Amino acid sequence: MQPCFVDESFPLGISLGASVRVEKRSQVTRLLNGAETRNAIWKGTRRHFDVGTGLRSSADLQRVLSFFEKVGGRLCGFRFRDPMDHKSCSFDATPSATDVTIGTGDGTTTSFQLIKPVGAASVTWQRRITKPVAGTVSVAVAGQLKTVGSDVLLDPLTGILEFQAGHIPSNDQVITAGFLFDTPTRFESDQLEINLLHFEAGQVPSIPLVELLI
Repeated sequence: MQPCFVDESFPLGISLGASVRVEKRSQVTRLLNGAETRNAIWKGTRRHFDVGTGLRSSADLQRVLSFFEKVGGRLCGFRFRDPMDHKSCSFDATPSATDVTIGTGDGTTTSFQLIKPVGAASVTWQRRITKPVAGTVSVAVAGQLKTVGSDVLLDPLTGILEFQAGHIPSNDQVITAGFLFDTPTRFESDQLEINLLHFEAGQVPSIPLVELLI
């Protein structure tokens, strides 16, 4: 049974004010001589968000409550715009078709997954981008722009590009892309506690979300 996913975005104005916590998992073993060995349990990361900090009005509270009910609490995932990481380029730049190398052609492969390299050179991992924002994706092959929607098709639910006949990358041609993307996310709890009087008095509720690793 496939996990439930509602292909809708959490209210954007609230998500961009959320606080972010990035989680990694490592194993640290202390040796008898006091030295350490350290190993990565997770190659990647998992993001946690608290959207309480993005609330600005009682109307925002109502939007969150409505969205919570729509996705069934923890039941269904949804799109969330990470305020700190939602572009193929640097935070203050505009995405372009040459931002990220997503593969190299061999003349026969037609499908390529959108990815984003993360981390320093020695610990880089490829983050799979599974929820690109439709209309923001640009693609180039060997530096030449391709038309998304005809030359190459995009599945916005998986982030997979499918090159069409006549546009399949030839041997050693580098495929690059630029895009905005959302993070697949769910509520961390099946309970949502909101007190309007407390909020109007300046008390910000904690509403945690967690990234879905799909």
